[in-house]
Amino acid sequence: MSVRDKVLGIIAEQAVMDVADVTPDKTLEDLGIDSLGLVESIFAIEEEFDIQVPFNANDPAASDFDISSVEAIVGAVESLVAQQSG
Repeated sequence: MSVRDKVLGIIAEQAVMDVADVTPDKTLEDLGIDSLGLVESIFAIEEEFDIQVPFNANDPAASDFDISSVEAIVGAVESLVAQQSG
């Protein structure tokens, strides 16, 4: 299973949606994921990939982790995974 598939699965689980409904152009807000759901998603991603996500829950705008869309999250996680294994 690819990084993309795993991230989409985690986001779908948080949104209580079918993974097919989690499309790259959607924002977390579009999917009904609130700030608590976002934090839970970040924790799940960190656990799944054994990475540390540079995310400040108190000030998401100041984070280096792009949460602007599903595609941005996937890209950011893929980058972190690549850095870890590189």
